Amino acid sequence: MTEINAKRITVNYVGRVQGVGFRYTVCRIAEPFEVTGYVKNLADGSVELVAEGESESLTQLHENICLEMKNNIRNHQKVESPATGEFKSFGVAY
Repeated sequence: MTEINAKRITVNYVGRVQGVGFRYTVCRIAEPFEVTGYVKNLADGSVELVAEGESESLTQLHENICLEMKNNIRNHQKVESPATGEFKSFGVAY
């Protein structure tokens, strides 16, 4: 990933997304992509994804999550912003 092309997405997934292996599925889906960031359960029952990488990788990551977890996701909100470069890898945050 080149810094000049790096972007960030923050996605809040709502539905039956906690207690179903959602975060670990997201980590598995993210493996082939050059992305950094985290996926984390929030106190309100939703799951937050923060990922940085090239635009195409981020789009594919998000689409694959929505496809694989479509029975669990009732709604999601996605926000794009410039990458900060603060992450070294991708994983589950607690």
